[in-house]
Amino acid sequence: MPTRDISRSTAGLDREALATDLGGRGWHVVPGLLSAAGCAALRADYAADALYRSTISMQRHGFGRGEYRYYRYPLPDLVAALRTTFYPPLARIANDWAATLGRAVLYPADHATFLAQCALAGQSRPTPLILRYGPGDYNCLHQDLYGELHFPFQIAILLSRPGEDFSGGEFVLTEQRPRMQSRPHVVPLEQGDAVIFAVDEAPRQGSRGPYRVKLRHGVSEIRRGERFTLGVIFHDAG
Repeated sequence: MPTRDISRSTAGLDREALATDLGGRGWHVVPGLLSAAGCAALRADYAADALYRSTISMQRHGFGRGEYRYYRYPLPDLVAALRTTFYPPLARIANDWAATLGRAVLYPADHATFLAQCALAGQSRPTPLILRYGPGDYNCLHQDLYGELHFPFQIAILLSRPGEDFSGGEFVLTEQRPRMQSRPHVVPLEQGDAVIFAVDEAPRQGSRGPYRVKLRHGVSEIRRGERFTLGVIFHDAG
């Protein structure tokens, strides 16, 4: 998929709906962000060892079951374009959230400046990744923080066809609310859809003003077939 198409998709993003969804439930879906051909190309590249800096067995580390691979720099053009084009509108929401939560954090307007801040904090390893799940695989609820400095949003793009390439494997997000039981979300995705979601915490409005909820995300068990996902994380790792 040409990177210019990513720029068009970002330009057409309903930013009011994005801010409303992220603020109200912690996630927002962008339908059909990647084409079927673009998804197939990313899946095929999973076997290209030169693209990746490391491969992680989830079962070995107690993260679940399945495998994922972190890209190395320089990132593929498409992956880099997703980072640079989605960062600015999300940074504006991130700064609004920081102000609401009373945090002395200001995210710069462009992604390159933010990566420079990550590097100064000792975080210079790229974090975008491809995840592969087979039958019986799953991803435990978790947060992708990687260091002291992290961006509050990330993107997951489903590269496989639900109901055809695999069954099961729903994207799950939970909110841990103060003095209340956790609230689960199951996010419906089709091939090429992107879900933008909160990484760590989010502000919610209560009767006495804003409060914080903690968020975690994961993937339910794959019942059949193979599921691939592209994960776009905006901060680098230490």
